[in-house]
Amino acid sequence: MGQDRIRVGIGGLGRSGWGIHSRILGELPEYYDVVAVTDDDSGRCAEARERFGCRTYSSYEAMLEDDEIEMIVVALPSFLHADASIAALKAGKCVVCEKPMATNLADADRMIAAAEQTGQILTVFQNRRYDPDYLTVREVIESGRIGRVVQINMTGSGFSRRWDWQTLQKFGGGSLNNTAVHYLDQAVQLFGEAQPRVMCHMERALTLGDAEDHVKVILHGEGPLIDVEVTSACAYPTPTWRVFATLGGLVGTTKELQWKWVDPAALPERTVDTRPTPDRSYNREDYEWHEASWTVDDYDGPGQNGYYIDLFRTVREGAPLAVTPASVRRVMWVIEECHCQSPV
Repeated sequence: MGQDRIRVGIGGLGRSGWGIHSRILGELPEYYDVVAVTDDDSGRCAEARERFGCRTYSSYEAMLEDDEIEMIVVALPSFLHADASIAALKAGKCVVCEKPMATNLADADRMIAAAEQTGQILTVFQNRRYDPDYLTVREVIESGRIGRVVQINMTGSGFSRRWDWQTLQKFGGGSLNNTAVHYLDQAVQLFGEAQPRVMCHMERALTLGDAEDHVKVILHGEGPLIDVEVTSACAYPTPTWRVFATLGGLVGTTKELQWKWVDPAALPERTVDTRPTPDRSYNREDYEWHEASWTVDDYDGPGQNGYYIDLFRTVREGAPLAVTPASVRRVMWVIEECHCQSPV
């Protein structure tokens, strides 16, 4: 497969460009060849050159002129995502854009339009669709074992201050764009095809910047109610997952999950009874619970590397695109609603 590897240029070698994209691409040498990079920090470029034996460019624009590059990874600061992606598409490259897709819905639509006009592939790195805990939660829900899902709570909580560029609104910073976007992407998938209604509250808590670091978003409507909470002001973190359903439920973290359910066939038939209850008691019955669990050690799949494996199959084999711009646009719509409802 060596000759068929996708030749990649990476724009930006920061936390995402180096710590995530470069790492994953380096772990998939049978699929990808990093042939070029660019970053304002010459030391980072030298590090990439040593690791990949690639060319380095002093500017993003210069890298786009490299005809050998087939795919551009846009791992630049969030406020540059839209214009950088559009420029790459117009240069004849397919594009992997780091999340958030853009800093507003209008820019996301410009990106989608550019992909349609150029005929190039555009996808967004919503890599947590490949997280094993999320895949397990989705499998449990779709099995119907715990019944109809009434509510899903998704929480990313901790207590910490932050003072880097992602705390500033002018750079597209804030917890909504940079952390909650992962949870919202999963939430929109779990909500289903219907358009959710959105309620949102955001505020600054511990951050030193002017963007939010406490986010509460509720999606409701024709799907289950989904409560997403991402905060830097929680000294007592709660489970990542809680699922409320009509035959049982699920609880857990990214590392371990447990769920239990009752067999509806084993429940005695009941009807509403308006007669006084014995000893003035509340209705009560005992349940025979069935239980199951999962830990990350049970997972033997590719994890987030699966994003790039699926993308290879799209580019080289014509497989359907796994993370489509349209699916991420739904997330951008939710984010736009949040910014309108709760400006910081």
